Amino acid sequence: MNKKYDLYAIGNALVDMEYEVHDDFFTKHKIDKGLMTLVDEERQKYLLDSLGTAPKKQQCGGSAANTAIAASQFGAKSFYSCKVAKDPIGNFYFQDLLDNGVHSNLMHQDRESGVTGKCLVLITPDAERTMNTFLGITSTISKTEVDPEAIRNSKFMYMEGYLVASPTGREAAVQARKIAEAAGVKTALTFSDVNMVKFFKDGLKEMIGDGIDLLFCNESEACAFTDTNDVIVAREKLKAIAKTFVITLGENGAVIFDGETFIDIEPYPVRAVDSNGAGDMYAGAFLYAITHRHTYASAGKLASMAASKVVSQFGPRLKTEVALDIKKHVLG
Repeated sequence: MNKKYDLYAIGNALVDMEYEVHDDFFTKHKIDKGLMTLVDEERQKYLLDSLGTAPKKQQCGGSAANTAIAASQFGAKSFYSCKVAKDPIGNFYFQDLLDNGVHSNLMHQDRESGVTGKCLVLITPDAERTMNTFLGITSTISKTEVDPEAIRNSKFMYMEGYLVASPTGREAAVQARKIAEAAGVKTALTFSDVNMVKFFKDGLKEMIGDGIDLLFCNESEACAFTDTNDVIVAREKLKAIAKTFVITLGENGAVIFDGETFIDIEPYPVRAVDSNGAGDMYAGAFLYAITHRHTYASAGKLASMAASKVVSQFGPRLKTEVALDIKKHVLG
């Protein structure tokens, strides 16, 4: 049966605001470098005031949103479930999704009063990203935002690990997984951030349930989840929770388990300027490829090249023409 969507994703809706800073900014303002830290509205406003300039780039974001948009750029049909407020930045978010060809629950849901979430993305010269996030109304994302019909009409249902930090968000993810399983739709999860694994492991296990079809994680997340410092041990343990998985290894490429064998994916050498969104881009390109009958090895090559391109520029997205050039180069 033909499905209306290749990918259904659910996650936090955040407007990404990117700034270039130096390490002394972190020292001065007591910010943990390289991590995603949840902050309240007052703290985020203070940091924005301290920066004192307009962001280098502003666009709709959130981990799973970036993945849905990336998949769409390569040619997938994507749907995104999220929650934004009835405010100007919420209007911006909705329009940006539409402009990128992504359908969403926002098309037919009334929005509540409140404040749309924002993610302050701080980029240092070493290309590391540090995020200070005020979730705003997305902290109350719940089962209400889940679209059962869109899930049933998709090839894959994809959850972001960040949802685990919100009780209602976790419930929404679990419900989406159960709907997908009942409809024979494949399930996928990204761990999102090592802190989600360290502090919310039980919640992630609840989102995983009896097991998912595809997991995305990096080396530190894989090791943290499996309680080991050895990625070889970690990848064996991950077989217990995911039929297939991808472990990204930074400058060392990635290793993929396709359900039978491990596949090493070589990295594409690149001068990194901004790692923001690399994992999201990787997942989007990978999901595009496997929903369009390409092998896991080909999907890994496409995802690796796409991620290498995105870290060589500012922002978590590629221009659509760049994505299509990469697809032509890797997949023919």
